[in-house]
Amino acid sequence: MSTTPSSTAGLRWLVVGAGGTLGREVTARLAVQGVDTVALGRAELDITDRRAAEEAVAGHRPQVVVNCAAWTAVDDAETHEAAAARINADGPRNLARACAASGARLLQVSTDYVFGGAATDFGTPYGELAPPVPYTAYGRTKLAGERAALAELPHATAVVRTAWLYGRAATGTATTGFVGTMARIAVHEDRTVDVVDDQHGQPTWAPDLADRLIALGGLPVDRATGVFHATGGGRTTWYALAREVFHLVGADPERVRRIGSDQLVRAARRPSWSVLGHDGWARVGLPPLRHWRTALTEALADASGRAADPNPPAAEAR
Repeated sequence: MSTTPSSTAGLRWLVVGAGGTLGREVTARLAVQGVDTVALGRAELDITDRRAAEEAVAGHRPQVVVNCAAWTAVDDAETHEAAAARINADGPRNLARACAASGARLLQVSTDYVFGGAATDFGTPYGELAPPVPYTAYGRTKLAGERAALAELPHATAVVRTAWLYGRAATGTATTGFVGTMARIAVHEDRTVDVVDDQHGQPTWAPDLADRLIALGGLPVDRATGVFHATGGGRTTWYALAREVFHLVGADPERVRRIGSDQLVRAARRPSWSVLGHDGWARVGLPPLRHWRTALTEALADASGRAADPNPPAAEAR
């Protein structure tokens, strides 16, 4: 239960990257609350264009801007780092400058990939003040975006890092991300699936993250700046998560087979340890997100009625 008043009453929000899993959820949940909201997808706003960002913020005159836009193709970023940086680093800088000029605040969504996540880190969650040491191009560009936003708008920027994000598809009939992929295989395919069991993290349900962003944006700006970690409570591995998805949709978890990361070669190194600490919420009177298993159970509760999409969008990273 929050101990700090949070209200979106009278605020206009600008949701950038509104076509993605998180952007759609933030937009939808603001609409349910009757909040004055402008939602811009990639076709409506290219955040790498500084003038376009300035015109969008100045023209719509929001009090809160939430940036859900990102280059999330982790492997492709290794060979296209400059292109990823334009979206993940230059984009937040452009939005922060536009917010500074108009008097708006910025909520910048970031990622666990700003940390290295080496096996030697096991056991201690990364706190909000832990020194970032990204090992991938994706992580480097997202960290650059964090720093740019905080430098341009230090007194009105909140960086919210998340991880292992999954949500609802645009059609509303399926689940996205890794969870969606596992649900699709469990429901629509009769085969086993190999999943790594040496990468540890926290699945995060997009509606939970959207609610937290909205609550943060409704707090007094002088209370809600700096870095926050918004991931599901507890921790698990991709393998254990996959087995739980199979179980919840009524499939045999034994169809999920355990493998090591060395058996799944990818261009970008995946963190072995992506567990984030949530101490930052206490200073603003908000609780951490609920346990990942509770959220997953709710997310898949009606799986039989909205069976996983046989052709889901690509999984997203944050």
